Amino acid sequence: MSWSAKVTLAALAGLLVLLYFLGPVLMPFAVSAGLAYIGDPLVDRLQRRMSRTLAVTLVFVVLTAVSLPILVLLLPLLVDQVREFISHVPAYLDWIQRKGLPAIGVTLPPELQLDSANLSRVIAENLPQAGGIARDVLGTLSRSGGAFLAFVASLLLIPVVTFYLLRDWDHLIAWIDGAVPAGSRDTVRALARESDFVLSGFLRGQLLVMAALGALYSVGLWMVGVKFALLIGIGAGLVSFVPYLGFIAGLLAASIAVLAQMEGWAPLLAVLVVFGIGQVIESMLLTPWLVGDRIGLHPVAVIFAVMAGGQLFGFTGVLLALPAAAVLAVLARHAMARWRESDLYGQP
Repeated sequence: MSWSAKVTLAALAGLLVLLYFLGPVLMPFAVSAGLAYIGDPLVDRLQRRMSRTLAVTLVFVVLTAVSLPILVLLLPLLVDQVREFISHVPAYLDWIQRKGLPAIGVTLPPELQLDSANLSRVIAENLPQAGGIARDVLGTLSRSGGAFLAFVASLLLIPVVTFYLLRDWDHLIAWIDGAVPAGSRDTVRALARESDFVLSGFLRGQLLVMAALGALYSVGLWMVGVKFALLIGIGAGLVSFVPYLGFIAGLLAASIAVLAQMEGWAPLLAVLVVFGIGQVIESMLLTPWLVGDRIGLHPVAVIFAVMAGGQLFGFTGVLLALPAAAVLAVLARHAMARWRESDLYGQP
């Protein structure tokens, strides 16, 4: 192994160790980098007609004007549905124990059965306090001083860091390109172009797929008459970046909700139709059109990447898991191609 290769490997190992110890404070920077990466093509187009700073400001204003009303409308509805869902948990557990499991030939032993009446009483006594959860959390953070400041700083850092990254994105790319040794520049540029092709298509496309599925599932379940349609639909859309997880989790939750809420099999059939239509639209229209097969990862690899990222770096690791896995897949394909071209591979 050459000296430069050893230095590169040592630098990468040091970077991974540094990221591991800095994981708790990296979240706002990781979110900001992702937002800047997603927004850079739009800023580049606007920059043809105005200054870079003005283009970034315009993008911020438009995104705020679009997203803020949506959040104002959705958040109160989601909070109400979460509170109502908590109040219905005993009824759902009771239905699972008395009807759901016996219907498939499973009966829980007495020591594993839950007392739904006692659970309902406990929830009824504590549910009125649920509305003050946010107040209690903020109160605890404020009393802890440093934790409260860190929480507020993380939230405030995201738009600030995103603005500066978007404004100086081209300079950062040029600086990184200039830091690459001249002998390796062509190879690194080719890998960067392929990684950009994979990441740009995956990140922007997957966010649109998640939003579309969340809206589709929510509207479909609402039309069926399922309680918590918004909560289940948005939840299924958010976890749909893991193949089939959103479909399975959403279908299971909606099925339990509709069976405990309504009599007969017709509502369950309607729920199956909603998720079946969503799965068909996702697999045949949304994913091929918006994402394609760019990431090139097996579903098992996607699940492992998300779990490994969460284990190593917490929530920041979950955010970075799939982009990092996509880049590693590009590097792995390049390394495999070089291996197959080598004399050692061709030896009999």
